[in-house]
Amino acid sequence: MPQPMFRPRRLREKALLRRLVRETRLTVDDLVYPVFAVHGRGVREAIGAMPGQCRLSIDELLREAKDAASMGIPALLVFGLPEDKDARGSEAYAEDGIVQQAVRAVKDTVPDLLVITDVCLCQYTSHGHCGVVEQGVVKNDPSVELLARVAVSHAEAGADMVAPSDMMDGRVAAIREALDEASFVETPIMAYSAKYASAFYGPFREAADSAPQFGDRRAYQMDPANAQEAMREIALDLDEGADIVMVKPALPYLDVIARAKQEFGVPLAAYSVSGEYAMLKAAAQLGWLDEDRAMMEALTAVRRAGADIVITYFAKDVARRLERAR
Repeated sequence: MPQPMFRPRRLREKALLRRLVRETRLTVDDLVYPVFAVHGRGVREAIGAMPGQCRLSIDELLREAKDAASMGIPALLVFGLPEDKDARGSEAYAEDGIVQQAVRAVKDTVPDLLVITDVCLCQYTSHGHCGVVEQGVVKNDPSVELLARVAVSHAEAGADMVAPSDMMDGRVAAIREALDEASFVETPIMAYSAKYASAFYGPFREAADSAPQFGDRRAYQMDPANAQEAMREIALDLDEGADIVMVKPALPYLDVIARAKQEFGVPLAAYSVSGEYAMLKAAAQLGWLDEDRAMMEALTAVRRAGADIVITYFAKDVARRLERAR
């Protein structure tokens, strides 16, 4: 019987050989760690649907920031929960809003850690939608005006980057113009460019108390069936001045990530969302999966698809795993 001329298994036999020929690497430098800031002091409130994640008062958030920085994680993505909500989400752009306070505190305490801020209204509005509601309809242009105010207020507080997640048309251009006019020409925008109307956001809506009080978000978030539309959305955001574009969620949309990287070749983020995190955590708790291996495999797949930046609630776990593997 003739023997194969090339045996791929030769390069799989030993761990060091596998490392030498590994095509895709997940490193701590690729990670962004999302955190949830709340008012108060000494608050570390567990999020039931996201084991290991908490809503944090600013003093507790600073501990997380120091931990993340000590592990080499380069950036936080900050979400805020307001004390009070109203129809226009006014705490989102208030000088003393929870995100603005958190940004100032982190930059004062851990100045070398990048602070990225989520720019949206859903956590702050009494109706839970990502924009201004008039007669039961989310209005695009009035929402964009407020989102630009939010972005400027975050930059004034010291944010290193702003990340609009609302999916209103034209908001990247409006934010870029507002930042430039406010002398924040150097503040980059990471746009949630292809954000799908996904069932995988469920645990986040518990974490951020951001579920809509009526209807849903399919009128402005993308149809999960569409990929070509995602390319148009990304192209529009780049034309409007986005510095980094994002696909969200990550695992169910690896094809979109790969296509976006191939078509545009720009810095690309992917958000491994709360539902992805919760699924792995729940399966691991039931003994159905090896959590560490599943975590690393899933997030490496996101990198392999083409994401340069991986936003994940597993960021600290990944950093620990990588440190142990050294």
